[in-house]
Amino acid sequence: MSTIQRQSSSGSDGSGTIDERKRKRMESNRESARRSRMRKQKQLEDLTDEITRLQIANNQILQSINAKEQAFVQIDNANNVLRAQAMELTDRLRSLNSVLQIVEDVSGLAVDIPEIPDPLMKPWQLSYPNHPITASAEMFLD
Repeated sequence: MSTIQRQSSSGSDGSGTIDERKRKRMESNRESARRSRMRKQKQLEDLTDEITRLQIANNQILQSINAKEQAFVQIDNANNVLRAQAMELTDRLRSLNSVLQIVEDVSGLAVDIPEIPDPLMKPWQLSYPNHPITASAEMFLD
C-alpha cells in the first residue's frame, strides 16, 4: 500500500511539474508573440517613414525637373530668336555686299567685300571676337 501512495504522490508531483512547464511555455510563447508584434509594428513604421521620405524626395525631383524644363524652353526660345536675328543680319550683309559689288563694278574702284560665313554651318569655326560668356551656376539650380 505504501508503494501505491508513493506513486500517486509522485504522480501529482509530476503533474504539477508538467503544469508548471506548460505555464512557462505558454508565457514564453506570449512574450515571443508580443516581441514579434512589436518588431512587425516597428518595421511597418520604418516603411511608412521611408515612403514619406521617398515621396518628398520624388516631389523635389519633379519640381527640379519642371524648373529645368521651363529654363530649357526659355533658353531654346531665346536661341531661336538669336538664330533668326543672325539669319536676318546675314541677309542684310549679303544685300550690302551686293551694293558694294555694284559700286565696285560701276566705279571701277577695288572694294574689299568680306566673305559672309554661314552661321549655321560649323558655328564653332566663325571668327568672332572673343567675348567672355557670362553664366552662373545659379542658372541651373532651383
